Amino acid sequence: MSIDKFLEESQQIIIESVTPELDGGRYAVKRVTGDCVEVQADIFRDGHDLIAAALKYRVMGTTEWQETPMLKFDNDRWRAEFPVMNIARYEYTIEAWNDRFKTWQNDMRKRVEANQVAPSDVLEGVALVEKAFPRIQSPHHSGQVETLLKTVRQTADPVAAGGLFLSEDVTRLMDEYPDRSFSSHYRTLEIIVDPLLARFSAWYEFFPRSQSPEPGRSGTFVDCIDQLPRVAEMGFDVLYLPPIHPIGRSNRKGPNNSLDAGPHDPGSPWAIGNENGGHKAIEPSLGTFEDFDRLVKAAEKLGIAVALDFAIQCSPDHPYVKSHPEWFFIRPDGTIKYAENPPKKYQDIYPINFYCDNREALWTELMSVVQFWCQRGIKVFRVDNPHTKALPFWEWLIAEIKREFPETIFLAEAFTRPKVMRSLGKAGFSQSYTYFTWRNGRAELTEYLTELCQSEMKDYFRGNLWPNTPDILHEFLQEGGLPAFRLRLVLAATLSSTYGIYSGYELGINTPVKAGSEEYLNSDKYQINHVDWSQPHNLGGFIRQVNQARRQNQALQYYDNLRFYQSGNNDKLLVYGKTTPDRANNVLVVVNLDPHQAQESWIGVPFWEWGFSEHEPYQVHDLLSGAIYKWQGEYNFVRLDPAVQPAHIFVVTKG
Repeated sequence: MSIDKFLEESQQIIIESVTPELDGGRYAVKRVTGDCVEVQADIFRDGHDLIAAALKYRVMGTTEWQETPMLKFDNDRWRAEFPVMNIARYEYTIEAWNDRFKTWQNDMRKRVEANQVAPSDVLEGVALVEKAFPRIQSPHHSGQVETLLKTVRQTADPVAAGGLFLSEDVTRLMDEYPDRSFSSHYRTLEIIVDPLLARFSAWYEFFPRSQSPEPGRSGTFVDCIDQLPRVAEMGFDVLYLPPIHPIGRSNRKGPNNSLDAGPHDPGSPWAIGNENGGHKAIEPSLGTFEDFDRLVKAAEKLGIAVALDFAIQCSPDHPYVKSHPEWFFIRPDGTIKYAENPPKKYQDIYPINFYCDNREALWTELMSVVQFWCQRGIKVFRVDNPHTKALPFWEWLIAEIKREFPETIFLAEAFTRPKVMRSLGKAGFSQSYTYFTWRNGRAELTEYLTELCQSEMKDYFRGNLWPNTPDILHEFLQEGGLPAFRLRLVLAATLSSTYGIYSGYELGINTPVKAGSEEYLNSDKYQINHVDWSQPHNLGGFIRQVNQARRQNQALQYYDNLRFYQSGNNDKLLVYGKTTPDRANNVLVVVNLDPHQAQESWIGVPFWEWGFSEHEPYQVHDLLSGAIYKWQGEYNFVRLDPAVQPAHIFVVTKG
């Protein structure tokens, strides 16, 4: 390779260690509308010549780049930010160039101060300014340059002539039309910009068939409409429905996952498909498409988005089984293989073979399922077990859907190996379930949430925290009673900006199918239940308080601003806070992790980060009890009795 070719490809100015950047630009990072994206990079070159850099950005598909100057804030570390206002895919890059004029100007300033300016020094400046003429677009600016050069030529004293180039007006003018020849360019990176709901949301899950006010009758979409005010009153903005499609009849499961289903047992809604249709059909007992549309519109009026379950699996009775048996796994004896997660067996479900020979038709058909429901007004999907499906499929599907329906949100229900969960986030999932359910101690919560919210994961993985799901009733809730339910709710709702609960949580339902199991007894997954929500111990009021605190405090609406603080020598207390970027809203949370006993300690808080001096009192207002306390300095005393109140959610203000 020639030297000139080598120099052209290697680039004189080095741009490296760019953030945010995901796997060398292989995947897009994530933000939501209204965010300012801060980009940082190491930018440098050999020698002492000055350089300049610009952050360039645009919505993908547009031709014109917008740009903003990058500023050096540390040793060769530069930064700039840009706003993302559209639900779209953006791209950004960095361009850096030798700032020849400013390098010369910097030397000239020293010469003028030392009274050591030669005529040739002035001529160098004249040549640099003259070279800028072709780049100047504005007649006004051209006139300014002509006036400058005329005045310089009429000034006999080299020191005075050199000083004419040092004004702020000249600096701004030359900065606007820099010489970018031989500039260095970084690779183009991408950002997926989602609606705010992708970062800040409170999910509530219930089974439509269990919403009937009459015991023994299947609930309908009309019954779900009657439940919406209760869901809205608690402060939830996403209502997630497990599969609403026709349920298979072959190998139908009975109560508690038994193999002996009676003639009236409804089966598992995840066994999708029968003679009434598949993924684009509705279980007849739930109602009609018109009823479903009414539910979606009624929810929207209350500020609630309806989320559907996208479960890519079929019952043996699904139409796909007859029309496309090649889409499934075929045993050597010619039969289709059912799903297993040993020792669990799912005889009522056939998994999909994503790499079958006819995969193009398969993938296209599955995409059409999502498109079908998007066209009916669904913008949020909870995806069942995406880690058991092909990762390339998700990257392809989500990109295709978001091109047509950019506001769509996908939640990954993936409880699997960490690297696989991260890959799903990189592939495009807007949110993901987490291991939060199994993290109950101070050390493990601190370590895990720091990883989720402070490591590079924050750029592509939004952890949606669920204390329970239809599949998971953790022993902490089984043994801790209502205090455990309250404290875990506060943790989920304030550690992350997005969280959810499964219906029945507000009543503290915590009976397992057997000792040592995380499965619910008489689970909604296999039968129709009837729940009396008027019970006096209903936690709906407490949940409303927590969700109201989230809505009224912007600090709790951010995902990556979580910070943990000192809880003294008491590891049963968890202390953490969230602050808005402008520090206008500061929230401090203290949670008693012990559902059985009162805990107390002197806790350490960063009063200096809130703008207070060591001797200045400040006020903490508990949004759960309404109490207001005067604090001062770093260490203050707290005591929490879980039987009375398991946590403080403090708003910190001036005393």
